[in-house]
Amino acid sequence: MSTTDRGFATLFEFNLSKLYLSQGLAPRKKQRMCFRLTMLSRISCCYPEPVVPIRRGNGSANSNEKKGENWRLDSKNSLHRVRVLASPAMSFASAQSRFSSKQQKFYPQCTPRNSGPQSRDTLPTRDTGIANEEDWGISLLNENVNESGTNEDGSTWYRQSGEDLGENGYLRRWTMMGGKSHDGSSEWMETWWETSDWSGYKELGVEKSGRNAEGDSWWETWQELLHQDQWSNLAHIEKSAQKQAKSGSENAGWHEKWWEKYDAKGWTEKGAHKYGRLNEQSWWEKWGEHYDGRGSVLKWTDKWAKTEVGTRWGDKWEEKFFAGVGSRQGETWHVSASGDRWSRTWGEEHFGNGKVHKYGKSTTGESWDLIVHEETYYEAEPHYGWADVVGDSSQLLTIQPRPRPPSVFPNLEFGSSPPQLDNQT
Repeated sequence: MSTTDRGFATLFEFNLSKLYLSQGLAPRKKQRMCFRLTMLSRISCCYPEPVVPIRRGNGSANSNEKKGENWRLDSKNSLHRVRVLASPAMSFASAQSRFSSKQQKFYPQCTPRNSGPQSRDTLPTRDTGIANEEDWGISLLNENVNESGTNEDGSTWYRQSGEDLGENGYLRRWTMMGGKSHDGSSEWMETWWETSDWSGYKELGVEKSGRNAEGDSWWETWQELLHQDQWSNLAHIEKSAQKQAKSGSENAGWHEKWWEKYDAKGWTEKGAHKYGRLNEQSWWEKWGEHYDGRGSVLKWTDKWAKTEVGTRWGDKWEEKFFAGVGSRQGETWHVSASGDRWSRTWGEEHFGNGKVHKYGKSTTGESWDLIVHEETYYEAEPHYGWADVVGDSSQLLTIQPRPRPPSVFPNLEFGSSPPQLDNQT
């Protein structure tokens, strides 16, 4: 589609209808999306349809909305939700993925003893966030195994398991499996592990990688860990996931990094970084949430895209609140291939008494500055917090460390010294 200046005066739209952001980044728990990879029974393998930032042509808004509702960066598939009310004419529309045309398949994963795991040469699915441990179905073997074989179709497989020992009670139990097609054009590898030591550290993880006959390649990892702050004895749980895929037939690919951190007092941090490319177009998205456990909350989002001819556009916003008082502000912007820039900035000040100061301006001369009576809404606590993550981490919490001899004490890493008060005389 043309990337000339036709229509460049219009605004970049991330499915917005006004620059008023009244909700936070994370979805309700019932909307939480996870990998459905029930590893002990079967694995559901889906090919991604990456979001592609493209210019929209003429056509009905309803038609454009229907086409883009599944794969826009701020669609229902995204792990942040934004309620908005504003504007214009460019968006992250959907594009039919050209990574693959394979139908969804179900591969049996648990095979009888001495038979090999089935091939799983499938790309990961984008925009699914961090899975819960039950969705991975990690099941480590309790004995050292080193076996391999050849299937009837000529493909080969292997499966290994073992333990690694180290200082301070370090124990890492692992299982690794993989395979290759008869002609070597397709291969995959998957590793599961659990780690512990005498300090109370525990970790559960998965790593997957592979390539298929079409030349597509991918890598994916997932981890959750438990550790204890040695100064405060406060327990922390962290979860993270990274995924990336690259097309073997065109200049296309994507990468995502997600993380969540929790402590037993309610402190929570969540965020994601995403990147994608399809031929001449690239796009980025970053967002974050921070709750201090005492009522203070910070949320932000930043999205932008560009084409090889120099057209760029984006949207960002931020909100800070505590005890009903806070602010929101943001900007939508666009730069044409010739360097002409358009932007609109906006802000809100919430005073905690039912009054809100709203203000803004744009490079086309519009401006507003007014006080309105309006209810202030924000989420002072995460929709998914410490109690939830503990309840979903039973496998992590039940990892058994190596027995510690009575005369041996754990080596605790205290890190930097805690802050000290100035001496006063």
